[in-house]
Amino acid sequence: MPEIERLRPDHAGPLLAFEKANRAYFAASVPDRGDAYFAEFEARLAALLAEQDAGICHFHVLTGPDGEVLGRVNLVDAADGSADLGYRIAEHATGRGLATAAVRRVCELAVTAYGLTTLHAVTTVDNTASQAVLARTGFRPTGTVPDLSGRPGLRFVRDLTAEG
Repeated sequence: MPEIERLRPDHAGPLLAFEKANRAYFAASVPDRGDAYFAEFEARLAALLAEQDAGICHFHVLTGPDGEVLGRVNLVDAADGSADLGYRIAEHATGRGLATAAVRRVCELAVTAYGLTTLHAVTTVDNTASQAVLARTGFRPTGTVPDLSGRPGLRFVRDLTAEG
């Protein structure tokens, strides 16, 4: 069974392989990271780990039994009890409930490990799979985003102090 792990330096190789293998798949629903992301991956990872150490962000990888990264679930811009949720699952691992399980687990960690009370998320209007994950994990729509990297989007929120 895949596990959620807090991002660590030793995830670098499997994480880069995950991002490269799924680049085109992700770019169909979220903005592409660009060539610089891959060329400067080690420096970018070091910066992310520094943000995590400072408590600004909480990065997680979903790993398989062999250490393969199957997904990411991140909490960014944590402040005043709130953070923004983002996630992505490898194309070959979709349709198995992994995103829902991983988001649920990170919502639990948001409360128990990070002291958060509210999570926000956005997705494009046409990303119905992501909308379904958010709905299944207790997020509710709160409005629209007129321009989410050139596409219309939806805004969601989850009150972590409420049951369900």
